[in-house]
Amino acid sequence: MAVISASAFSPATVGNVAVGFDLIGHCIAGIGDRVTAQARPRQSTSPRAKVVAISGVVTDLPTATDANTASRAVQGLLDAARPDFDVHLSIDKGIPLGSGLGGSAASATAAVVAANALLNQPLAHTDLYPYAMRGEAIASGANVGDNVGPQLMGGLVLATSTRLIPLPVPNGLTALVVHSNQTILTQATRSDLEAPFALSSITQQQAGLAQLLIGLYENQTDLLAEGLTDCLIEPRRKHFIQGFDEAMEAAKGAGALGGSISGAGPSVFAWFDDATKARRAAPDVVRAFEQYGLTTRHFISPVDVPGASVIDQAMD
Repeated sequence: MAVISASAFSPATVGNVAVGFDLIGHCIAGIGDRVTAQARPRQSTSPRAKVVAISGVVTDLPTATDANTASRAVQGLLDAARPDFDVHLSIDKGIPLGSGLGGSAASATAAVVAANALLNQPLAHTDLYPYAMRGEAIASGANVGDNVGPQLMGGLVLATSTRLIPLPVPNGLTALVVHSNQTILTQATRSDLEAPFALSSITQQQAGLAQLLIGLYENQTDLLAEGLTDCLIEPRRKHFIQGFDEAMEAAKGAGALGGSISGAGPSVFAWFDDATKARRAAPDVVRAFEQYGLTTRHFISPVDVPGASVIDQAMD
């Protein structure tokens, strides 16, 4: 029997992880996108992938194949696999647009995982990486994998242009992620990064990334704390996020190892060495945004969370 319909869920993500700009990300529990892929008779005059329905917290997304992250990702997969069917996609958005939680990537990832399940010989999730990244590029303006990488693999991932490398996560490592009702589009913030950076700042950032990676492998929280300091991207982007400085001060005052902007914002994250500290910190971090009249939603999640998966399928 052949699979004629499959639904996949992809979790949201924290992108960049402070010093890992465009390189490091991790999944978070409690929020994500669901995409259903249906095999349809091949129509030679139409694109192979087509968005037919959008529901959830965002419904006004483009539906043209090359303008939607989900359909563009699936189109790439189908162009390579050449099955004898087209794919119709129904997207159920759980992640707000411009939230800094990897929403555009989640649609691409869930779509390509669902469509992959329709193939006679499905690919491994890591082999779906270039297709998911191609879809995400619509939103990010670049071929980067710090969101789709962890969404495909789960956990904390180092995503290069060609490889996905899982990173070890110390036991108990927990993220507090706070999303305030500010909308920031990734492409809009990239223009603030065009001016050259000082060599001293680049060196400092490299030192932070090295300490972060060693801290993960050696389970040394003091190195994690040293590493979670972004001296390149955060200073140029934080002005977009009302309440950012107060939120980071509150998180660190409550015992956070460190934190920064999630993706392009406005969501922010902080890492804690256990979930109890994250829960205790949450009210103060939330208050940093609510004092400006902003509404918030927060998530307390292990850093090591499963990635995208097929959650339902129908057979012919």
